[in-house]
Parts: sequence; structure tokens; C-alpha cells
Amino acid sequence: MDDRIEISLLMDFYGKLLTEKQRLILEQYYNMDLSLSEIAENQNTSRQAIHDLIKRCYRTLTDYEEKLNLLANSVKDEEVKDQLRTLLKEKNCYCSEIEKLLVEL
Repeated sequence: MDDRIEISLLMDFYGKLLTEKQRLILEQYYNMDLSLSEIAENQNTSRQAIHDLIKRCYRTLTDYEEKLNLLANSVKDEEVKDQLRTLLKEKNCYCSEIEKLLVEL
């Protein structure tokens, strides 16, 4: 999985567990595509401090995922839903009520 996509997904699941400053810096770096120097200037700190914080946050987010597996379970759930849709279509049993239930899952 692409690093930026992985971080974005990890932030969706675990971002609330980071501090506001950590979330802001990760958002600026990964979502707004600001450079380390630009973020350092915005935060009135060094480029190295921002680099270290981003690396530390990445490790923290991946540690959460290793322990909780929310992202992995979500990906697996989507795969199972897709398989169910395919099977239902093959058996001509697909209907909007079933689709609504799959979306709710």
C-alpha cells in the first residue's frame, strides 16, 4: 500500500489518539503536501524536529494498528462484502435490500 494512502487510512482510524499538534503536522505533510521546511517555519521549529515528529507519529499509528487491527479488519470486511455482491449477482439473487444491508455493515 502506498505510504500516503496508508497514513491517511491510519489517521482515519487512530488520528484522534494523537495530539492536536501531531494531527496538524501530519495533515500538513501528507494531505496538504507541505515540505518539512514549510511546516517547520509554520510551527516555528526546526526541520529536523518536524521530521522526527512525523516518524514518531508514523510509528505510533502503526503500533496502534498492530495492536488493534482496525484497518486490516476494515479492508477484510470490504473484501468479504465485494465477494458477497459478486456471488449474489452470479446467483441472480442480488437486490437493493441486500445492498442496503451490506452498506450498513
